[in-house]
Amino acid sequence: MFNITYNNLRLEKVPFMVIGYARVSTQDQNAELQVDALEKTECEQILQEKFTGKLRERPELSQCLHTLRQGDVLVVWKLDWLARSLKDLVEIDRPGPS
Repeated sequence: MFNITYNNLRLEKVPFMVIGYARVSTQDQNAELQVDALEKTECEQILQEKFTGKLRERPELSQCLHTLRQGDVLVVWKLDWLARSLKDLVEIDRPGPS
């Protein structure tokens, strides 16, 4: 929950979450640098994954996308860790409201 000022009105306790997603491509890599950066942005939840970007199915990313609600913020260290191309980014499946 954050306090926000909008059009000179103070809106207190606006409910949204900041969720971080970190990914490394190989078992030898370490996500520590990404996680440190995400912690500095005060992510309330950080999901980590060790999968190559070539794989379409990423369970932690799927869970992350299903966790997001309208108004929530998804934070990644670098955009290319979320998707390998603009086409992949556009095709990321974000479930709609139920």
